[in-house]
Amino acid sequence: MNKNHKYMNQVMLRLFTGITLYGIVGEKGLTIVYTGGGKGKTTAALGIALRASGYGKKIIMIQFIKGSWHYGEMDSAKFLAPAFELVPAGKGFVGIIDDTSPREAHVLMAQKAVEASREKIQSGKYDIVILDEINYAVKMGLIKASDVLDLIKSKHDGMDLILTGNHASDAVIQEADLVTEMKEIKHPYKKGIKAKRGIDF
Repeated sequence: MNKNHKYMNQVMLRLFTGITLYGIVGEKGLTIVYTGGGKGKTTAALGIALRASGYGKKIIMIQFIKGSWHYGEMDSAKFLAPAFELVPAGKGFVGIIDDTSPREAHVLMAQKAVEASREKIQSGKYDIVILDEINYAVKMGLIKASDVLDLIKSKHDGMDLILTGNHASDAVIQEADLVTEMKEIKHPYKKGIKAKRGIDF
C-alpha cells in the first residue's frame, strides 16, 4: 500500500468515526451557528435540510427576517415536504430602501417568531430546527440575545439547532458546538452584478 492509499484510508476512517459518533448513530444534538459578513449562511442551513431529509429527519426553518419578499426556498421546500417545513415569519430587512413597515411592526413579528420557535423546539416533532437570520434580529434590536440563549437551552439533547445571520453575539457563540464564520473575499455586487435567482434568493 503506497503513502497516498494510507493517507486516504486515515481520512476515511476519521470521517466515518465522526459520522458514527455525531451524525447517523450518535444521539448528541448540536447547536450550530453560521455567521459572518460573507454570503452562504442561509444556504448552508438549507444544505443541511436537504441532506437531513434524505435520512428521514424532520426539519423546520423559521425565517426571522424574510417574509415580505418571495424566495426560491419558499417553493423548493414543497418538494421536500413533509420532511421539511419553511415558515416565513418576518417583514423583510429593517431600514432598507423598500422597507415601508414601522419598526414596531418588525419588533412584533420578531417576538412572535421567538414564541413560534419555542413552541416548535419544545414540541418534540423535529430533529432539526433552523432559526434563519435570528442573529441579525438580535443585532437590529428586534429581540434580545437572552431570547436566543433561552431557545438554545430549551432544546432537548437529541435536537440539532441551527442559528444563522451575521453578528452572532459572543454569548451565543460561547453556547454553540459549531460556529462557522463566512468571510467575503469577492462579491459580484461590487462589479455591478445584481442578485441572481437561484443563487442569492
